[in-house]
Parts: sequence; structure tokens; C-alpha cells
Amino acid sequence: RPEDGHLILRREVAAEGRNRAWVNGSPATAGVVGELGTALVDLHGQHEHQTLLRPAEQRRILDAFAVAEHAAEGVTSAHARVRALASDLDAREARRRELGERQDFLSFQLQEIDAAKLEAGEDEELEVEARRAEHQEELAGGAAGIHDMLYGGASAVADRVAEARGRLQRMARIDPSLEELASLVDDAYHAVAEAGRRVGEYAAGVDFDPGRLEHVRQRLDAIFRLKRKYGPELSDVLATAAKLRAELAEFEDAEHDLAEIRSDVKAARLDLSSRAAELTRLREDGAEALSTAVMNVLPELGLPGATFRVRLRTLDEVMGSGAESVEFLVSPNPGFDPMPLARIASGGEISRVMLALKSILADVDRVPALVFDEIDAGVGGPVATAVARKLAEVAERHQVFVVTHLPQLACRAHRHILVEKDTGEGSTAVRTRMLTGEDRVEEIARMLGGDPESSTSRDHAREMLAARS
Repeated sequence: RPEDGHLILRREVAAEGRNRAWVNGSPATAGVVGELGTALVDLHGQHEHQTLLRPAEQRRILDAFAVAEHAAEGVTSAHARVRALASDLDAREARRRELGERQDFLSFQLQEIDAAKLEAGEDEELEVEARRAEHQEELAGGAAGIHDMLYGGASAVADRVAEARGRLQRMARIDPSLEELASLVDDAYHAVAEAGRRVGEYAAGVDFDPGRLEHVRQRLDAIFRLKRKYGPELSDVLATAAKLRAELAEFEDAEHDLAEIRSDVKAARLDLSSRAAELTRLREDGAEALSTAVMNVLPELGLPGATFRVRLRTLDEVMGSGAESVEFLVSPNPGFDPMPLARIASGGEISRVMLALKSILADVDRVPALVFDEIDAGVGGPVATAVARKLAEVAERHQVFVVTHLPQLACRAHRHILVEKDTGEGSTAVRTRMLTGEDRVEEIARMLGGDPESSTSRDHAREMLAARS
């Protein structure tokens, strides 16, 4: 359970080929389990599973050994800043080119709109004015007639209401209950008289001007063309003008902005170059020291003529990882040029090189569990004892699993697990079991090549197990 503070990875491989995986009991993809496993276990045997064969891991190990991790992080951050600024610069330059290519067209459009000197809501006002001008005779005649009907003519409504008002006022002096009605008629008289006067003023103000009507029609036609091109509404035309004005201003300001960001890019590149140079210096010193340290250990592991080098190869440009690539080179035998670690053919040789590195880098390597397979290939006698001693040193800082057939290696282990293959009834099964007590003695005696049942072999095995500490 996660609350127990443990991480449990589990995979199930079914006979029909369907695989499943879990992380702390929850379903997970095989890829996730693989990534977690890589961070937790370093397998030294088959090349494709060896993390130290990966360039990124070799670079990380060198940086840790050279105390250059902080400098490496600084280069990564500086490189990311350069890339971000350069990307911004590219985008701004592309935008400026785009605006530059459209500048004449944008200017033409803005000039076309600005020349009209539009005002918000102007089209609606002009349409009302045009209708009034087109029907001004009808409006003038109608208003004059209404004026006569309400106020100015014989038997005008205002006169008749005035007469009714006078009568009601006299009647109200006799019967006060009529006062409210008289008041209403009085209000009606004032309303009719005011309406009559105002409609008369309207009639007098209607002025037929054919020139003005033509001007309004031309103005509406010009606005219509602009609305059809930039509309559909006059507000859209005005909004388009504002947008065009902003784009042209952006183009005019772009060169100043580009100058600033170019300066920022230049400063960021100088910072990256400076940080990368410092990282290179640390790596060069560390590469020499690491090469010497590994060369001093290899003879103890049965590779007296082996050569180990850390090669730094300058890149064409500074990357997020620095100004150089890092590669571990090894030659297991004298007379041969060192080759990349991944190209060493012998599994035993590469495992011993790995062991030499692990014994030196035990304090900086963050992978908690190491698995060594084939490390005993071609090894025997004093070399096997030396290999066992180095494994024990590494085991002081990591959990170490060793697959071996050598008793010199096996006797140094704190725990022994026996792997057995059982073939029968058309199937093969692999089983593991923990060995304790006399079972450990028996298996060490069997590995010594003697009779595991003989007292001599068992005594020798006990002697080796007792001497492991």
C-alpha cells in the first residue's frame, strides 16, 4: 500500500501474450513501469539495459564526479532562455515582414475610411433626414392643416375646447362637484393649444432644399459602399479603421521592439557561452581525474592492460546539455584504441568496467539498486576475489544483486537466492528460493566443484562464508 512508504512494481505476463502492469496495486502501462524501473535498478549484463551506456547517463555521471551539476543546470536554464527569446524574435520578425508586405494595402484601406470622416450613428440620422426631405411637401401641408384644425382655423379645436372650459368653470361655481372635470378640460385646452402652436412652428420650419437632399443621398451612398466593404454596420467600419490604425502603429513600433529583443538575445547568448565555457572547464578537469581513477581500478579486476578514457567532443553549437558531448571509451586489451563503452563485445569485460566506475562513483550515483550479470565471465583466482571485494564496496552504498557461478563472489553476499529451472510435462518453470543455514553451505560447496555432501567441501564453504566480512 502507498501509505506503507513502499513502491511496488508488478507485471503479469500471460501465456496468451497479454501483459498487465501495476504500480502499488493500481493499473499502469508497461512504459511507466519501465521508466520507474530504470530509475530504481541499474542492470549490468545485456547492453540494451545498461544505463551507463546511455550518453545522457555518462554525462550526468561525469558532472556529478566533477561537481559540475550546478553549472550544468545553469547551462540548461540559459539555453532555454536563449531558445525562448530566439523563438520570440523569429515570431516578431515574421509578423513585421507580414505587416510590411501589407503596409501599403493597410494604409490605403485606412485612408479610404478616414477620408469619409465618419461619425458613429451618422447613417441613421442621414436616413431620417433623407426621408424628411423627400416628403417635405407632404409634411409641410399636413402640419399646416393640423395647425388650422387644432389652433389657427375657424372652429379650431382649441377654440371649441376653450368654450367648453368656460362653461364648466361657471357651472363648477354653482356645483363644486364639477371642479375636477373642469380641471381636466382646462388641461385639455392647454395641451391642444400647445400642440397646435408647435405643429404650426414645424410647418413653418419645413424648408424644401433640393441641394441638401442631393448631398444627403450622396453621403448615404458613400457610407453604404464602406459598410458593404468593411461592415455590415457603420460601427464595424469604425472598428476596422481602429484595427488598421493599430496594425500600422505596430509596424512603426516593430523596429524599436526588435532592436530591444535582439539585444536581449545577444546578452542571453553571451551568458550561455560563458556558462558553457565554465562547464567545459569543469568537465575537462573531471574527465581527466575520472579516467585516471578508473585506470587505477581496472587491473585489480582482471583487466591489467585495459584503457579507459572520457572523451569530450565539441559540438557545433551550445546545447542545453553543454558545448560538448560526453562519451566513455574503453579498450579491454592493450594495443587497441579505446572504443565507446557500448561497443565492447564481452559482457564480462563491460561488467567489470561498470564495476570499476561504480566503485569510484558510488557516492554520486543515484540509482539505488544495481544488478550485475556475467561479471564473472572469464574470471577466476585472485581476480575473482578482487571483483568480489569491489562488489562488496559498492554494496555499502547501493543494493547489489549479482548473478554468478563463482564461489568467491557468492560467499561475500549477505543473502543468497537460488534460481532453479524445472522442466516437465511439456512446460518449463523458473523458481527462486532463499537459502539459509546449511543450504547456503551446500550451494557454495557445489560451486567449488567438489562433492557438496563431503565434509571437506562443506568445511571449505563454511570457511569462505565465515571470511566474507
